[in-house]
Amino acid sequence: MTIETMAKRYKMLPSEVLERATTYDLYLMDVAMSYHNYEMQKINNNGVAPAPDLTEQEMLDIMNKVKQ
Repeated sequence: MTIETMAKRYKMLPSEVLERATTYDLYLMDVAMSYHNYEMQKINNNGVAPAPDLTEQEMLDIMNKVKQ
């Protein structure tokens, strides 16, 4: 998916991206897409940042740490 996204963004064929891109390029694209998705979730939640995906036990552990 990342290679396709890079190819669209830079107007290249996927084969060109595979040939020319480095792992650093892939890392940066992953970070950029993660941030973009985060911002889109905020927009969909009326400006509120999305809550982390925690289990009930993890949330209870956090609450107990705060109360101590």
